[in-house]
Amino acid sequence: MAGDEEERTSDQSSQGPPQPEMDTLVPSHEDRYRNGAASHSPTTPTSGISQMSHVYYEDPEETTCGWGPFSPGCCQFFANPKAILFFLSWLAFTQGMVVNGFVNVVITTIEKRFSLQSSDTGLIASCYDIASVLCLVVVSYLGGTGRKPRWLGCGAIIMGLGSLVFALPHFLTAPYQYESIGMQSTCDISANSTDMCMNDDKLLSNFKYLHMLGQLLHGIGATPLYTLGVTYLDENVKASYSSVYLGVFYGLSLIGPAAGYLMGSQFLGFFTELTSTDITPDHPLWVGAWWVGFLLAAIMSWAVAIPILGYPKSLPGSLRHRMMRESEVHAGATNTKANDPEFGRSLKDLPRSILYLLKNPTFMFLNLAGATEGTLLTGFSTFGPKFLESQFGLSASSASMLMGFVVVPGAGGGAILGGILVNRLKLKCVGIIRYCLGFSLVGLLGCFVFLLRCDNVPFAGVNTAYMGLNQTSYSLTTTCNTDCHCSRDRYDPVCGNDNTVYFSPCHAGCEDLTTLSGSKVYANCSCIAPDPFGNVTTAIPGKCTPECAYLQPLFLGVLFIIIISMFLLSIPSLTATLRCVPDTQKSLAVGIQWILVRVLGTIPGPILFGAIIDQTCILWQEKCSEQGSCYQYENADLSKWMLIPAIIYKFLSTMWFALALFSYKPPKSPYSPNDVDSGVADEEVEVKVTTL
Repeated sequence: MAGDEEERTSDQSSQGPPQPEMDTLVPSHEDRYRNGAASHSPTTPTSGISQMSHVYYEDPEETTCGWGPFSPGCCQFFANPKAILFFLSWLAFTQGMVVNGFVNVVITTIEKRFSLQSSDTGLIASCYDIASVLCLVVVSYLGGTGRKPRWLGCGAIIMGLGSLVFALPHFLTAPYQYESIGMQSTCDISANSTDMCMNDDKLLSNFKYLHMLGQLLHGIGATPLYTLGVTYLDENVKASYSSVYLGVFYGLSLIGPAAGYLMGSQFLGFFTELTSTDITPDHPLWVGAWWVGFLLAAIMSWAVAIPILGYPKSLPGSLRHRMMRESEVHAGATNTKANDPEFGRSLKDLPRSILYLLKNPTFMFLNLAGATEGTLLTGFSTFGPKFLESQFGLSASSASMLMGFVVVPGAGGGAILGGILVNRLKLKCVGIIRYCLGFSLVGLLGCFVFLLRCDNVPFAGVNTAYMGLNQTSYSLTTTCNTDCHCSRDRYDPVCGNDNTVYFSPCHAGCEDLTTLSGSKVYANCSCIAPDPFGNVTTAIPGKCTPECAYLQPLFLGVLFIIIISMFLLSIPSLTATLRCVPDTQKSLAVGIQWILVRVLGTIPGPILFGAIIDQTCILWQEKCSEQGSCYQYENADLSKWMLIPAIIYKFLSTMWFALALFSYKPPKSPYSPNDVDSGVADEEVEVKVTTL
């Protein structure tokens, strides 16, 4: 104790006049940090425990779990990095499950249910990132110097509210009646064509604004998670373990979307009204229970908010980890005021903080690489199920499940493995960027998988002529069904025995409806070509199946390689970002990175891909004289317009990583390579917690 008193007395004498007794016993956080930084100055000897041993003090008020004055002793059991990793991973899992899982799974379903176009649903998906951009600077800057878990807990509450709002349209609309949308009767010459249009149909598309509001709340609530949550983990563990913790954190956040795909596909297997019906999930008019997953996500978000709100500003022992870190800041940023521990604690320092980061070329090139990766990731994840549906003739639930099977091992495994590889290979910042460059090249080669495609099944009046007609322009109404008075509003596709799709039984000229082995069969169809034996022409409900099922496993296999290569570099790229900026700017750096990634990548990504996909549509819904969702895409154009942006953005990503590598200048370390983390034992820095 005498030695402790002598050191405290020495500290006080060097800092000015004597302070009150409480300040004497417990130095301020700034003083403790300044004393610690001084012990690592270039003039400090680096050999021998006696020369490196110093005592630092942590304030118990800043390291004790609790909710205000309520701080039960049992809660202190959770005041460790593994526990907070569990709760933050839970929240990240929930965020990924709802935003990147459920939302992407239900895209085609809400298009059908609320008569939306792909450009509408692309904007809905982008609202999440728009809200994040608007909040990121304030949250990352102010939250970076405050109690981070409070920001994280409040964000979890807001995110749960967003999930509830997203599901509200289901409860605010009338029950879904597929009969009024398309269960077309057979050809009836005596009937008159009556297009069914009700006021409720015109209002359905307005519910997209509630979906947008829900996504905006998701974005606001998740903003602290990937800025403050990342830095809170990084500053509370040893530098050598940081990539492992971040790998687990991001791995579970990426398993979340996979779980969202798998669970969402199961929910879509139930009818949206949770009642029995006479159509199956394979029917084009089927709408699954898209809203159930969002209620589950709201409950999970609110449940994890409670323990996170109770965490302290820093965990016990975190000061020791900060003192033991070796600087890997880009050399151009080491001689700035940003290295001052007191810098960045007020808003007046914000402009200079941003300027210092913008002048860091390695940091900026890593941001641009993340933006291009984000464009592809959001585009693929949002419209990937739609691509599978169109190319391989799958139902919405089947396409979502297959995407989940690809995303589960690719995204989650890639993120966790990426963090482990950086740790096992003991990569420095330069090695990490080389690693990212290599896997970016792998992803670039994999993008050529979009050259694979299925030819469209013939669709009478859309991409092929009706039987016996030599049409230069296609029309759904022709001589064989003119007298049937078919409605253009009623979409109920059938597959004829000539392997051609018809808009409805009426458009196929079918006069009779029978039941064969429990299944509906339309017969005596005047627009369907008879077989060579002169049998009765028939049609069955639903679209015809494309004859290219053999391409599906190959496509999914290469898609898995693309996804795992993207996520194998995601955590190392973030680790390189954290290492190339000063400690005082890490929270702001992550915030700025996420702003740039969103503004340049994840916001325009879904909008861009949605607009591109809309251009490949060859048959639009027409409801109440307005254009609704797309019924049929041209597969050749769809593949081409998925390939072109994939190649362009992957090439740009590779280029940015190469420039980041060439621009990085490692600092001149005052220690030998064996002095930090490996050669300097943890015992050389002693941390004592004072009690008042």
